[in-house]
Amino acid sequence: MLLKAGVRLKDALKLLANSQKKKFDQNLIYSLIERIEAGKDFSEAAKEKKEFSDYEYHSLKIGETTGTLDQVTEALGDYYIRRNEQRRNLISALTYPIIVLSVAALSVIFMLRFIVPMFQEIFKQNNVELPLITKLIVRVSNVIGDYGILVLLIITALLFSRKLYIKKQGYRRFRDQIILKIPYIGNFVRKTYLAQFTQAISLLVSAKVPVLRSLSLVKKMIPFYPIEQALGRVEERILKGKSLSASMAEESIFDQKMISLIQVSEETNQTDFIFKRLNELYNQQVTQQAKIFSTALEPIIIMIVAVIVGVILIAMYLPMFGLSEVIG
Repeated sequence: MLLKAGVRLKDALKLLANSQKKKFDQNLIYSLIERIEAGKDFSEAAKEKKEFSDYEYHSLKIGETTGTLDQVTEALGDYYIRRNEQRRNLISALTYPIIVLSVAALSVIFMLRFIVPMFQEIFKQNNVELPLITKLIVRVSNVIGDYGILVLLIITALLFSRKLYIKKQGYRRFRDQIILKIPYIGNFVRKTYLAQFTQAISLLVSAKVPVLRSLSLVKKMIPFYPIEQALGRVEERILKGKSLSASMAEESIFDQKMISLIQVSEETNQTDFIFKRLNELYNQQVTQQAKIFSTALEPIIIMIVAVIVGVILIAMYLPMFGLSEVIG
């Protein structure tokens, strides 16, 4: 907004810094100003700060090169508004189900760890023959008692060491391929990243960046391995003379609707317009699926927990009939 109003970049950043309430944000912007005053470009100054990703760096670099920094920053603002909205929708959809699942899991673990052993001791003292289902539950209880702390320590260690392997190519490939195979969730995650992909392409094309160069940049911007690899293969096909739509048609990660509309954009020279519409379409689908996911997940979790608790109770009550005979 400030750039479009004719304010110089350095003055615009100073105004932004003075309007920040958090000291950290003020210092971050002032550090950018210092680097710009030292003779560096805005994009290079941002690249040196870990708070900015490759996405911002490449976008700002394009804006500086093409003289469209005001348009690029505006498009980046729109991109992050939509991305934050997607994140809020996802968090909103998952927060309550995760709380319910966590409480239910702790309740089941408590029953297996403390309640079941009490019944087991009673049955053992009275020499009651245990049914198969009770033996299975008792075995699970013993495993939790023997290895529960070890499993908890391993999970904690994996979470704390996440930074060491999260960017490893093998881990990312394995993780993202597994996510894609999960029913419903895989499709939801895929569309979320396709929304980011179409937004990024729209941003770059509107800045007059060639499509091939745009694909190369977007490949670095989208942190989803299947799309990264698919875009790499699309680049190779375009270099061999194929069109963008024909190249993308060979990749299953992209929808047929997307490919058809991209083909139309190539014939009508409306690439920017088509990708904006695709982005709106995917954003709508992600929002709708997040709401459906939130609505459907809660009763499913409750049903699963009810079944687990029911099985445990049945397993504990069945030997009671044998116990009553022994006592009688």
